[in-house]
Amino acid sequence: MKMNKRLVALLMATVMVLALAACAKTNNTTPAGTNQQTDQGQTQDSDNGNGGTDVNASADQMVVPAKLTGKLNLIEMDDRDASVLRGVRISGLSATGDGFNDRDSSLDDVRCIFELNEWVEFYPDIDKEYGLRVWILEHRDDHEFYKTCDFADVMPGFAGYCDLHYPVDAEDPDNWYWGNCYLNPEEHGAGYYDFVFTYEGKAIATLVTRFYNENELSDKSDDELEALMRE
Repeated sequence: MKMNKRLVALLMATVMVLALAACAKTNNTTPAGTNQQTDQGQTQDSDNGNGGTDVNASADQMVVPAKLTGKLNLIEMDDRDASVLRGVRISGLSATGDGFNDRDSSLDDVRCIFELNEWVEFYPDIDKEYGLRVWILEHRDDHEFYKTCDFADVMPGFAGYCDLHYPVDAEDPDNWYWGNCYLNPEEHGAGYYDFVFTYEGKAIATLVTRFYNENELSDKSDDELEALMRE
């Protein structure tokens, strides 16, 4: 009977030792796992701070500004005739400095900055019998899109359009605008837009433009306006 008690006592001691060992192992593993998760989190934050993509970044932070050049980008393809447009002068009624607003008709020195709610007037250098349409669309970098685009007022990024026709009924038609338009600030925001010139429904030229908020350009000098056109 004494031997049985000793055996039971020995077995109980062994069980207690094993239990304590298991408990110690568990306590040691938990902090290590926690540290590993923390390290991974720190590594992810570090990657985002050094050029990695941050999925929480706002759309404005990821947008690359357009490049203003004041140059028409002609689209010459077999199914269209871009040569009907020899140049254009675009004027506005807000920034009206003589040296800036009344520039000559051109393909590579065209006014491209305007204000919201400003009437924009088009004076194209084309033959009288030709009629063009200018589409105003939110800027897109993939201008290849315009080569195959089916233009409609329900297309993504649509802001407006303007038909250009020789102003036969004007008192001085040779010096009168062929068409005009504006962007309503209640419907459209300041930012970059594309003027897309179309002939017979196909794009023949594009111009990257920028619209500012009302009164942002009104008090600027010609030199300041020219600088903004080259940003």
